[in-house]
Amino acid sequence: MGAKRSKYADCDFKGWATKFGILCADGRIIQHGAFDDIDGTKVPLVYNHDHGNINSVLGHAYMECRKDGVYAYGYFNGSDNGQIAKDAVQHGDMDSLSIWANHLQQRGPYVQHGEIKELSLVLAGANPGAYIEDVALAHGDTIDNDDYEAYIYSGEYLEIMHSDEKGEDEVANKSIQDVVDTMTPEQKDAFYMAVGSALAEDPNALEDEDEYEDEDEEDDHDDSEEYEEEDDDEDPDKDDDDSEEYEEEDDDMGAIAHNLFEGNNTDNGDVLSHSEMQEIIEDGKRYGSMKESFLAHGITNIEYLFPDAKNLNTPPEFIARDQGWVTEVMNGVHHTPFSRIKSTFADLREDEARARGYIKGKLKKEEVFSLLKRTTTPQTIYKKQKIDRDDVIDITDFDVIVWLKAEMRMMLNEEIARAVLVGDGRLTSSDDHIKEDNIRPIWKDADLYTIKYPIAITKETTAAEKATAFIEACVRARIDYKGSGNPKLFAPESIITECLLLKDKNGRIIYDNIDKLATACRVSKIVSVPVMEGLSRVDKTDTLALQGIIVNLQDYNIGADKGGAINMFDDFDIDYNAQKYLIETRISGALIKPLSAIAIETKIPTADLSKASAGSGTGVSGN
Repeated sequence: MGAKRSKYADCDFKGWATKFGILCADGRIIQHGAFDDIDGTKVPLVYNHDHGNINSVLGHAYMECRKDGVYAYGYFNGSDNGQIAKDAVQHGDMDSLSIWANHLQQRGPYVQHGEIKELSLVLAGANPGAYIEDVALAHGDTIDNDDYEAYIYSGEYLEIMHSDEKGEDEVANKSIQDVVDTMTPEQKDAFYMAVGSALAEDPNALEDEDEYEDEDEEDDHDDSEEYEEEDDDEDPDKDDDDSEEYEEEDDDMGAIAHNLFEGNNTDNGDVLSHSEMQEIIEDGKRYGSMKESFLAHGITNIEYLFPDAKNLNTPPEFIARDQGWVTEVMNGVHHTPFSRIKSTFADLREDEARARGYIKGKLKKEEVFSLLKRTTTPQTIYKKQKIDRDDVIDITDFDVIVWLKAEMRMMLNEEIARAVLVGDGRLTSSDDHIKEDNIRPIWKDADLYTIKYPIAITKETTAAEKATAFIEACVRARIDYKGSGNPKLFAPESIITECLLLKDKNGRIIYDNIDKLATACRVSKIVSVPVMEGLSRVDKTDTLALQGIIVNLQDYNIGADKGGAINMFDDFDIDYNAQKYLIETRISGALIKPLSAIAIETKIPTADLSKASAGSGTGVSGN
């Protein structure tokens, strides 16, 4: 009795539509069973995924789920385009397949499920490693959305079926070396790279090879029953299914994701010939792992075969403090086109300046008041960078000069804003110190300009009590405030947090958002300032910790003469082949209105002085 012909014996071609367990170029892996629902389904055969043109439909294909992937049996239609495509396949001009799938589900890099909607004949070159061209599929812990879809390219060669071909498929009993010898140079390079990819994922991948081979035999036998009913007694040596040929070849080929070889011209000694690679693979079983086999054969620098790391953020992201407060300061201050500032005031607060009553016959007394004057001069603030020109040329992923200049401008603005609020914190003896009589810090300005409001605390004062006292101080200090309009509160995040955590007697949060807290403190806005964290100063014998600054920055003037504004300078050092960049400004800064700022402070208890006295010659701790 003759064997029954295969179900799809009359197909025009067959081949792998997609493979499971392959590391894709974008880092994804199609899991086994991802397309089980497609088994036995007929889908359109399309040219190059052209879904908008009926003329691009070349025929149809039947999908068959196998252990290693989805196998396809293609039938061309009688249209002109279908026959043209058939001729191209038979002639070997086109030999690659691709699927379009939607309803994709993904967990991490693993695609777990999808529905294949069409099979395409594509021009893509043969590439044993599948890759996914994104349409809407995104990375994440779990993705499950009907809108997600992808083009999945297998790059597998097609096997052409002729009309006179027998139903029984011939099985190619090829060794690994036989397969390697039939490869093109590009395929051979990809094969060598596959070994490196396997090592990166599982150095002991070959340990269970025999087990997998046994499983393949069982699976092949099971699969063959659906399509062929063959008499084992008549042909005991005949393999059950034509799929074995492809499964064996694909097992030998491995999962290929990238070609790391940039040519065949290598001058070093770490070169793998075809015969050497065959020996290494065969010895892998005996040594227990591919890594040990490589080392035994004297192959060093195995890591050269590993895939290159992919950069996730180009250009590099800056790790910096929150810059929101810097914008508030730089945009809030008053600017003048001159840098030398002189302020003159008449102090009328003394009794001698008051108007007096007259008694007949008594001598009239002259009014007496004090004139107050101070002058503020500018200082240059700069930031300088250098980069080798060779590095500028070699960095091609992004514009390194633009990136470098952005960093310089960002850090210059931060330093100016810091100097305006609290000073730069450097020792007065440092050459890099921004002098406090050139850019006068609001916190440490004279009492005529900045009101110092202390909060009395003890060692037993709780965090909630400190927060409550801080809010009360903000309100009470406004009695003496003479600044413009409704000011803002600049404070460290720790103080703001404690205030937002305050609860009433029933355990309910009092201020459930920062706007309510701002209203309670009688300010228009609360701005978190990271550089204010942990700052303190010494006043005579007392150590005072800064809690917040209340000020309308329109009362603070930054002046710069013509040409003294922020400028960027470029220079090239021909002796050291280096590109140099300088950003600088020459400015002055000072409050120009008396009693226009409030500094809320707490006197640090004696027991805590050691924690707050971190070395600063100016008595300022923190960064």
